[in-house]
Amino acid sequence: MSTGSHPPSVRRLDAGAARSIALAAQGFCDPAPTGRVDARHFRRVLGRLGLLQLDSVQAVCRSHYLPVYSRLGVYDRDRLDDWLWRSGEMFETWSHEASIVPVDLEPALRWSRARARAGETWAGLAALDRERPDYVAAVLDEVRRSGPVTAAALSDPRPRDGTWWDGRSDGKRALDWLFRIGEVGSRRIGNFERTYEAFDRVVPAEVLARTTPDEDDALRDLLEVSGRCLGVGTASDLADYFRIRTPLARPRVAELAEEGRLVPVEVEGWREPAFLHPDAVRPRSVRARALLSPFDPVVWCRPRAERLFGFHYRIEIYVPEPKRVYGYYVLPFLLGDRLVGRVDVKADRAADGGAGRLLARGVFAEDGIEDLDQGYVAAELSAELDRLARFLGLATVEVGRRGNLAASLRSARGSSRA
Repeated sequence: MSTGSHPPSVRRLDAGAARSIALAAQGFCDPAPTGRVDARHFRRVLGRLGLLQLDSVQAVCRSHYLPVYSRLGVYDRDRLDDWLWRSGEMFETWSHEASIVPVDLEPALRWSRARARAGETWAGLAALDRERPDYVAAVLDEVRRSGPVTAAALSDPRPRDGTWWDGRSDGKRALDWLFRIGEVGSRRIGNFERTYEAFDRVVPAEVLARTTPDEDDALRDLLEVSGRCLGVGTASDLADYFRIRTPLARPRVAELAEEGRLVPVEVEGWREPAFLHPDAVRPRSVRARALLSPFDPVVWCRPRAERLFGFHYRIEIYVPEPKRVYGYYVLPFLLGDRLVGRVDVKADRAADGGAGRLLARGVFAEDGIEDLDQGYVAAELSAELDRLARFLGLATVEVGRRGNLAASLRSARGSSRA
């Protein structure tokens, strides 16, 4: 292999190798469960992902269910929630946005909470604590005495007339602040409602007793986790995983490379240097078939998804409907080692409690997949939509007419319905 002007010590990866390594690191080459999906399988997936991003939009279902589904297939969502919030193995915190994270990472995440306490982040919430410390302390005292408690159930320690609480109240803001700095913890109940209680009731005492690493060590540890979960990525990719600012991450990534905890590589078509985790493997093939959440680590860093897959992806939830290109809640379709299409999906649940429908309102094939037969892609997507409907407890799948793959998908399903 010619190295040209490149240092001979730097390994080079072609684009296909980078895709395969990335998907294997994310668990898409792990064996499928052969029986009932249980905590062992959830533990394996979270070991691959490092965290689950949370989001309140549920056009299909709550977003944290989908990455697990994409890797395991149909499972009991209540069983996952019970494990996530009540096993003592995971806890909710702010990392890659609002996320649920293994408790073993708690010490490495203390640096972020320390910066918040110092007023370097979350300035608006920090101002409340600075201007009204007695009020914030009273909210914390109530949570410690009465938790778990919802924000709406707090008794406001301020003088007030009538019901004080709403989504913008000082009480809710105080809880947000206490959550950000690790004074209170959170669990989800019912319809994804957040309850608050003392942090030491959410994270085990054994974890809380561990020594707090200094910031440099914490950042290096988190960036190494990013490298393991991504397989291969640039410094900015690694930084994005735990929302570390890239200028803060770059020197730590270089230190990890010097220590052999990351391996410098060059990837075909990538302008920036990349880093490979030493434990990353390149599988002989990737036989994945999955619809991905917009908040799946495979695609959540949009520039990386474009580099890896040539997949330009923007979520259009907040785009006015006439200006949307693909639809409200669009799931990328992974087939093999490529993102070959995208589907605007909605779970249409019957108002009377019936089984409901899974609507594929728009179905689009990606440019540049001419070497894949559209009929094959449509057949695989049809099977995947049936599986997703089973996972969601929906009785039927209905395919609309919008999109350049819709006709092939309708033909694959033998459907002529609108």
